[in-house]
Amino acid sequence: MEKILITTSSFNLDNFDDLALIEERGYEISLNPYGKRLTEPQIAGMLDENVVAIIAGLEPLNKNVLQNAPNLKVISRCGIGMDNVDLEYADLNGISVFNTPDAPSKAVAELTLAHIFSLSRKIVEAGINIKSGKWKPLMGRLISQQTLGVIGYGRIGKLVAQSLSMLGTKVLVHDKENIEKACDFEIVGLNYLLKNSDIVSLHMPYTTETHNMIDADSLALFKKDALLINVARGGLVDEAALYEALKNDNLGGAAIDCFAVEPYEGKLLELNNVQVTSHMGSYAIESRSMMEAEACSELVKGMKKHGLL
Repeated sequence: MEKILITTSSFNLDNFDDLALIEERGYEISLNPYGKRLTEPQIAGMLDENVVAIIAGLEPLNKNVLQNAPNLKVISRCGIGMDNVDLEYADLNGISVFNTPDAPSKAVAELTLAHIFSLSRKIVEAGINIKSGKWKPLMGRLISQQTLGVIGYGRIGKLVAQSLSMLGTKVLVHDKENIEKACDFEIVGLNYLLKNSDIVSLHMPYTTETHNMIDADSLALFKKDALLINVARGGLVDEAALYEALKNDNLGGAAIDCFAVEPYEGKLLELNNVQVTSHMGSYAIESRSMMEAEACSELVKGMKKHGLL
């Protein structure tokens, strides 16, 4: 029986509007049995000649993995980033690849803002103190008096910049693309942004070019009390270099939602000036439902394109 895999860590089939059509045509729906992001061996083991379409999460869909599914025709990525999919292999083998760029944008932007406010006012640190028996008000910073540096001015970066600018926050923007016509804020070089921002928020995809773009040399340019926010992708930040900068008080704090290896169990967890969340930028109920529905819609569109429906 031909199969459609849904490999995201969780998925609500109630959001699959065309599920009846899929089942009428005799396709088997197979869900992620592990309840977490699949490793390369796990996803490779789920693929075979019967798989014709995938609603994908963040698992590695590289050439070695995709070769296990010779009849695969459609990958519908439930999310924005496509860096986990070998797009060159897909193109060469006639596999249509889709993503859902609109649905998760607000949720990721809101988590970014939540981290900025919480880190600026030391909310998590204060809560830890109180639970351990220490009642000590902590001095924070007024967001409206800070300079926000946004690296990557796509849907999410734009939402973050616009939201904080409404409070009076000065915004600097850096993007590798020409965004002059689309950006209402001051566009600057990367080094200038790092040197002059009180808060640096990353909104870049992960590629070979952006791997560890925030490394020891970059961190040396930051203000001593600056804050770094990464709700974009693991691998953008050299985590060992970040640990050293924070440990030695060369950086004010960091909020990280995405790590190079997840689940994260590294040394950053030892530091009080680090906030962490478990790669949950899109995990708002409303956004998640929209994203899953959009992924299903794109899947059906791709299957119709290839004559599978």
